[in-house]
Amino acid sequence: MLERWTRAIIRWRFAVIACWVVILFLGSLASIKLPELLTTSLTIPGTSSAQANLILIHSFGESVEGTFTVVLPVENSSPGAVIALEKKLATAASSLPTARVTQEHAVGTLLYANVDTSLNLNRASPATATLRRALVRAGLTGALVTGPPALQHDITPVLAGDLRRGEVIALVLALLLLIVVLGVCWALLIPYVIAATIAAGSLAIVYLLAQRFLMVLYIPNVVELIGLGLAIDYSLLIVHRFRTELLDGSVNAEEAIVRTMSTAGRTIVLSSVAVAIGLATLLLVPVPFVRSLGAAGLVVPVISLVATLTLQPALLSLLGRRGVTPVGVRGLISQRDALYGTWARIARGVIHRRASVAVLSLVILAGAGFCALWLELTPGSVTTIPHYLQAARALELVRDKAGPGVVTPIEVVIDTGAAHDANTPTMSAARLRLAAAISRDPEVAVVALGSKSPYVDATGRFDQIFVIGRHDFGDEASQHLVNELRDDVIPAARLPKGTKVYVGGAAAQGVDFLSAVYGAFPWIVLVAFVLAYLVLLRAFRSLLLPLIAVLLDLVSVGATYGLLVAVFRFGDGSSILNTYHVSQIEGWVPIFIFAMLFGLSMDYEVFIVSRMRESWDRGSGNATAITEGLAHTGGVVTAASVIMVGALSGLVFGHVAGLQELGVGLALGVLLDATIVRGLLLPSVMAMLGRWNWWLPESVATLLRVAPSPLEARGARA
Repeated sequence: MLERWTRAIIRWRFAVIACWVVILFLGSLASIKLPELLTTSLTIPGTSSAQANLILIHSFGESVEGTFTVVLPVENSSPGAVIALEKKLATAASSLPTARVTQEHAVGTLLYANVDTSLNLNRASPATATLRRALVRAGLTGALVTGPPALQHDITPVLAGDLRRGEVIALVLALLLLIVVLGVCWALLIPYVIAATIAAGSLAIVYLLAQRFLMVLYIPNVVELIGLGLAIDYSLLIVHRFRTELLDGSVNAEEAIVRTMSTAGRTIVLSSVAVAIGLATLLLVPVPFVRSLGAAGLVVPVISLVATLTLQPALLSLLGRRGVTPVGVRGLISQRDALYGTWARIARGVIHRRASVAVLSLVILAGAGFCALWLELTPGSVTTIPHYLQAARALELVRDKAGPGVVTPIEVVIDTGAAHDANTPTMSAARLRLAAAISRDPEVAVVALGSKSPYVDATGRFDQIFVIGRHDFGDEASQHLVNELRDDVIPAARLPKGTKVYVGGAAAQGVDFLSAVYGAFPWIVLVAFVLAYLVLLRAFRSLLLPLIAVLLDLVSVGATYGLLVAVFRFGDGSSILNTYHVSQIEGWVPIFIFAMLFGLSMDYEVFIVSRMRESWDRGSGNATAITEGLAHTGGVVTAASVIMVGALSGLVFGHVAGLQELGVGLALGVLLDATIVRGLLLPSVMAMLGRWNWWLPESVATLLRVAPSPLEARGARA
């Protein structure tokens, strides 16, 4: 089928290229408009925090994610001066729809207040500039604005700048590495053309998805840089195989392309499916934030596959033999016999010392993964925002003067069940008991409550208590406080029968985020492993090789988590990489690393084992098949992984902690997997298994509709 497809693409190559030019144009337009549709919201529908926020929006006119905090240094803290400033602040706040000033406090020489709105995060974020201008017009020139909307507003251009800088770094590094690998030839342009089309096509689809679904602010950075890595991976494999086919002097360029796409093209189909499986599992997580990353990530391998099967052969047909022939600098992957190269020698050495290599590899990986025992998660961090941003400076002022929990209080929302019940004697007494019980917790700094607005809504049905903790909202202590309120304090408060209590606010939202994400994580792992096993079972025609693949994936991910903790928590190498030093990893990062690294690991596994399978099917023995497979793909996989690391460096050198963590984790994981795991551990295990590697009973083969691979007698093949 791939042969007929490729011949059709070559015949219609100019039409194919024209279609991709149109996609490139439309994707470029979409990428310009996309940022205004993206968000950093951690809302999880159906949770206690989400229910609390709905009540706050509809009954109090206040959205947790639509609340600004205005910070104003004051020279004169007399009551009269403070009242005058509060009036100016109220005037400025009136510039925003549904806005009102609440929770005004003067602490020393600092006045801070919340400007509550019922706007969601995406509508409130653009209003940040409006509020800042209104504050200046009101004469409050020293006022600083922070809070979730201001943070998103300020971080958006930082992400855009990081993306541009990351792209430049990644493109330059990729070019240098491609020259080292392929030499100087016109084929160097193919990965860049493919990467541009993948990014454009992916962002165009994400733009359409963002019209209906929540999509995360980080998506353009992730899509473009990972798309570049996959484009280079697939282009490198195709160009290398095309060169190999051209070694047969009797084959013309068109026939070489057809042969290339029938072999390497099939491998890329399997690789894309493997990457897609890993990312598709994120759609199982009942959290819009994570699902959006999964949906956007899933688009990338799908578009990569379409571009590889259409645009890649079209471009190769234009370049022909001369276009892929190096001039001057030949590159490390040249046309010399791979069986006499470095990777062939490594393969023979591994086979000769299979047990020792396997044990040593496992010891190294266990050492790398040891630090994972200290992995702690946070839903997000307000301390790792670039300090030069106004929202970050305001946060720092409030944290220093009033405490870290002031900007993100826990909001306990009480539903009495009927209008006017909030201020009945029974309910008032119960509310005081609850507040007193909350205040006894050593983690609580302030408890604020009352019998009228902003504590009781206009109908008198709903009541809220503000709880200000002593730590930032994502800190371990804040998470513990939320759980303690829900599990112990509120149930013990003896509230009147029929009363419902919801714990909301940023800290509670963060707890619900982590709970929802990691409650689904075991299922994600199970589904990913089962689907990958079934796909590879058919691809490798073996019962054991797919099992080895998924187990090695687990080893790679565990080692990566350990290295992630070592870099960001313990600071190993952080001064060299210029990364943040934090006590907790952002909660979405490990699960995305699992999904992405799982796919990329399968990607490399397919590259290597498919070539080994070809050799075995030609009649080679187990040792020869392992040697030939590693000799022909080891260099390509290593080069692809190094270039992928170069692409991911665009995330590492950014200013956002979560993206730094993602970049470092994926880069180290990819490098570890392509070298120690697939280059040493995989062949050593396969050498020990011998003929069992290739066993597929006839009964299973019949179900899969593939040729069986019987277990041959010991010693049947040398």
